[in-house]
Amino acid sequence: MSEPGARGLAAAVAEQFSFEESIGGVRGLVESVLPVIVFTVVYSASHSIQMASLAAVGVSVAGLLLRIVTRMPVQPAISGLLGVAVGAGIAWYTGAAINFFLASIVKNIALGLVFAISALVRWPIVGVMLGMMLGEQFHWRTVPARVRVYQQATWLWVGMSLVRLAFQVPLYLHDQVGGLGAASLPLGLPLFGVILLLTWFIVRRVPVAKPPEDEPEPGTGPAPAPEDDVTPEGVQTPS
Repeated sequence: MSEPGARGLAAAVAEQFSFEESIGGVRGLVESVLPVIVFTVVYSASHSIQMASLAAVGVSVAGLLLRIVTRMPVQPAISGLLGVAVGAGIAWYTGAAINFFLASIVKNIALGLVFAISALVRWPIVGVMLGMMLGEQFHWRTVPARVRVYQQATWLWVGMSLVRLAFQVPLYLHDQVGGLGAASLPLGLPLFGVILLLTWFIVRRVPVAKPPEDEPEPGTGPAPAPEDDVTPEGVQTPS
């Protein structure tokens, strides 16, 4: 239900790309898909939205507690728990199990639009985020080749949202809870990892556009050391 945001995006600027690290390892993958599987299975067996929602949230809470006990970073688990809680809350409130996936659909629509608009106005979000990570700040916008690769990478992320929606929307409209649960597995972190890998390939084609180091302005540098006041031998200085 969630993805490792900036932490995952950092894989796109690494010297060597690691697919496992980009999705948070096996643990991250399990934490991402298990609540969805549990919700789908429990609802299919019991036809109880309440039981399925509680089971999914319970699994997410257990994952968070396990990270706390093992002293692992808790941010991914917190993000996942929030996503599951929102989905479960919507399903419970509306009385429709299919709405467990509604928040994910809305998120993909919103992210797809935001990423597309940012690319069209030449402020690609991938460039904004990676520029900060790489120390480029916004200097990359003065380098046309760098702008192009960031635009291309941003369109990849638009494509990710479109691929997900191509599966999610028809299944949602046909009230296919099991189908949406199954589709969420490959369309989640695995697809996210593939997009990160392609982003890594694209961004590496053009050198990083770091801003030039500041140079002292004329007249603002350190003053020259005064010359020694040496009086030639035999010459008297006026008193």
